[in-house]
Amino acid sequence: MVKSSYNLPGSHVDDEPAIRHWLDGLASHYSAEELERISGACAELTRCRGDRRIETGETHVRHVLSTADILARLQMDYETLIAALLNGCLNQGDLTEAQLVDRFGTGIARMVGDLARIGQIANVNAIIAAKDQDEHEENLRRLLLGIAEDVRVVLVVLAERVHLMRAIKDLEPKRRNKIARDTQRIYAPLANRLGIWQIKWELEDLSLRYLKPDEYRRIATLLAERREEREQYIAAVIQTLRAKFEEARIDAQITGRPKHIYSIWRKMQRKEVDIAEIFDLRAVRILVDTVADCYAALGLVHGLWKHIPKEFDDYIATPKGNMYQSLHTAVIGPEDKPLEVQIRTPEMHRHAELGVAAHWSYKEAKGHDAEFQRRVIWMRSWLELKNEGDEASDFLERFKAELEPVHIYVLTPQSKVIELPKGATALDFAYAIHSEVGNRCRGARVNGRIVPLSQELRSGDTVEILTQKNAAPSRDWLSPHHGYLTTARARNRVRQWFKQLDHDQHLQVGRSALDRELTRLGILDKPNLEELAARFNFKRAEDLLAAIGRGDLAVGQAARQVGERSTEQPKEPEPKPRLPQKHRTEPTADVVVEGVDDLMTHMAQCCKPVPNDPIIGFVTRGRGVTIHRMDCGNMRHLPPAEAERLIGVHWADHPTQAGYPVDVLVIAADRKGLLRDVSSVLSDDEVDVLGVNTHSERSTDTAAMRFTLEVKDMAHLEKILSRLQQIPSVLDVRRSY
Repeated sequence: MVKSSYNLPGSHVDDEPAIRHWLDGLASHYSAEELERISGACAELTRCRGDRRIETGETHVRHVLSTADILARLQMDYETLIAALLNGCLNQGDLTEAQLVDRFGTGIARMVGDLARIGQIANVNAIIAAKDQDEHEENLRRLLLGIAEDVRVVLVVLAERVHLMRAIKDLEPKRRNKIARDTQRIYAPLANRLGIWQIKWELEDLSLRYLKPDEYRRIATLLAERREEREQYIAAVIQTLRAKFEEARIDAQITGRPKHIYSIWRKMQRKEVDIAEIFDLRAVRILVDTVADCYAALGLVHGLWKHIPKEFDDYIATPKGNMYQSLHTAVIGPEDKPLEVQIRTPEMHRHAELGVAAHWSYKEAKGHDAEFQRRVIWMRSWLELKNEGDEASDFLERFKAELEPVHIYVLTPQSKVIELPKGATALDFAYAIHSEVGNRCRGARVNGRIVPLSQELRSGDTVEILTQKNAAPSRDWLSPHHGYLTTARARNRVRQWFKQLDHDQHLQVGRSALDRELTRLGILDKPNLEELAARFNFKRAEDLLAAIGRGDLAVGQAARQVGERSTEQPKEPEPKPRLPQKHRTEPTADVVVEGVDDLMTHMAQCCKPVPNDPIIGFVTRGRGVTIHRMDCGNMRHLPPAEAERLIGVHWADHPTQAGYPVDVLVIAADRKGLLRDVSSVLSDDEVDVLGVNTHSERSTDTAAMRFTLEVKDMAHLEKILSRLQQIPSVLDVRRSY
């Protein structure tokens, strides 16, 4: 065995032998160089933590040593073990990040830093007790994944939670139940998403043991056998099946596990049945090469053991709504004990574990965006490759580079989790809490320290906003050069505040401007301002005049409406820019040009707007008004002189056009039948395809398909995108511009 060359100064009298014994046990799994570095981390641990104890009564050294041991049994790399051993050394100031980088390298230092930030997240009570509990629990799970730039950090957190759950039996009941409840609601679902079944099962069983001890003991008694005996039973079943499949010359991968106590309890609660009616206490899964082999395997299983009536589901011939495919059957196995059998191909299995059919995706997760789901899938994929050496390292680096989080998750002082776009500032956070909090904001504390309002936030930060009763927004907040605000919501709230502040001034300017324009046009009759306001969809005449004063409504548009009411043949003004003469060669009632009737309009081909898109009009020379999306790149980058030709438009209440062209981009793993599957979905939804262009990238085995589709409105488009996203192998579906 490899012995450590490090002395372990400052360790508890019982800790040093335990450390040496643990290091000796790692000799067969890690190289001498790796063991040397792990031993160095143990020495650093005992130096910085000493005899400090955690709430369970054990020393901190023993706690992190047990955590590292769980990770070693999961065959994690030595860097993960070192990060686990040093967890906590940054929180109390025993080490600095610079010292960690110098002694253990940048990667390990970054993991320990992330663990320190996760360790500072406390007071989960507020989250659990919140009215929208499910949302906050989900945000906390996202927060943990958001802080962890390296998936291995999450593994350390979960392993630490496993050991904590093993050690809390002697805690005061209220505190013990609090830890068990958080484990059941936050940490076990995390382990489930990452596919770390050993940790998930143990966390769930231990949570049930503390939260519902009577139910736990009752089910354990009803099982009437130890877990080890059930595992031996499964092993015997697998051996019998392998022999049968070899005889039939069918290649098969057969795995199995006895169902854990929490899962049994959940099924009994959900189905309202007794344990005698639960047929999957023992289950095996069979992976075969083809669909034909699936049905052949089913015949072999039914030939070995008697089938239980009404316990057969063919999800291959009839997939679930999320495209899950598998054969499920239940039989009376050896010793007359019920046995569940699942049969599927490797492709079906990958889709079930990593695709939209994954359990967490349709049972637990709520409202996940595609980026977040892809991030979890990449984490799970790395865990499957973690023992593949260089391949796993390359995959992890690619994961960091390609899936940079687009959201951050920060905490209020009451531990409510707030989701913000990456790059959001302390002032963005204030407006995310409430408009009034943002308007009266005068400072911010992040993790207890006063910071500038332009401070960029990170996942895990606790942010407190300092307000003053008579404070007000600054116009500097709207300047992109100062970097105060990055979210559209916050900028809009500030603009609204200034609009309201300047209302009286704008009202006076608008009244004077309208009077001057009416005089210039020779309109002497006093206008009915209330009627004029109604024509522009304003509730009051004051709102109309203020809109003119702000520049939201062109004074010429308002004056023309007055002129049309005052005379049958009004004097036609010469606006700037010059609007097209009042005629319409292609009638359409789909878009209304604000303040002007009977203008020829047509949809821009650059951005292809559809009903419910925010839109803006652009007055062309001789071709009427072109309707663009508000976020169209061509409109955003107009030179100042051309911007004067923009005009307000909105969608009619009842568009008459049957369909609108829109471009959709589908990115997928390249495979045979992909275009057929996409076309089938479009055909089933009766979507007209106006054009298609496909491109395969051999270097990445991906295909990019661009379709021009005809849709009715935004709701129709969203439905199509959702259906396309569910196709196997599809990685991303989005509207293309």
